[in-house]
Amino acid sequence: MSRSERLLALLQLLRGHRYAITGTELASQLGISLRTLYRDMATLQAQGAHIEGEPGIGYVLRPGFMLPPLMFSEEELEALVLGSRWVAEHTDSALSAGARSALAKIEAVLPDEYRQQLHANTLLIGSSRHDACTDEAPLRSAIRQQRKITLSYRDLREASSERTVWPFALGYFEQVRVLVAWCELRQDFRHFRVDRISRLKLEEIVYPKGRAILLKEWRATQQIPQPQFIADRN
Repeated sequence: MSRSERLLALLQLLRGHRYAITGTELASQLGISLRTLYRDMATLQAQGAHIEGEPGIGYVLRPGFMLPPLMFSEEELEALVLGSRWVAEHTDSALSAGARSALAKIEAVLPDEYRQQLHANTLLIGSSRHDACTDEAPLRSAIRQQRKITLSYRDLREASSERTVWPFALGYFEQVRVLVAWCELRQDFRHFRVDRISRLKLEEIVYPKGRAILLKEWRATQQIPQPQFIADRN
């Protein structure tokens, strides 16, 4: 384990305890000596971590400290680079620019060692065959604002219809983008291929259910488990 990874692990241990934990226990869980632990504590405090405590009593990380980007593990950094590269290559111009900007901000605060790893990252993204001219920005805006949209849609049988829907999710697949919405006409959840939407009008009306509720209900109907992005704290 590198020193940067060890500091990250120490912070994660502290974040997982609401009450003070002794230096001996922390050192044991990390597999390091007490002397090394005390040096690491001093380093984290110098970097702005609000750690209270002292040897023989215990340590606690007070609320409000944000994990600095420079503390990414190698796997986390690779995941961020890979994800950003995929978005930059496979989405519309606005989201692509956002991914490149985010990656540039991460690079700006990384220490030299990690910046070199970022540039030498060997996880590559293939060229996109998706139509880059498709602009999903209005759909993302409608989802964020939880506003109804009226769209003209052409299905796979080439039949055209006009629908008023409640958009709450956008699926990014290799070949197509799919809007997930509640359809007022069908009174049910429906999926619309973005490349088959010929016209879109953003309505002033906010739909009555929150998008988080709609997403949860849709997941239940599709038997899709809820994602677990953040580990539960003790």
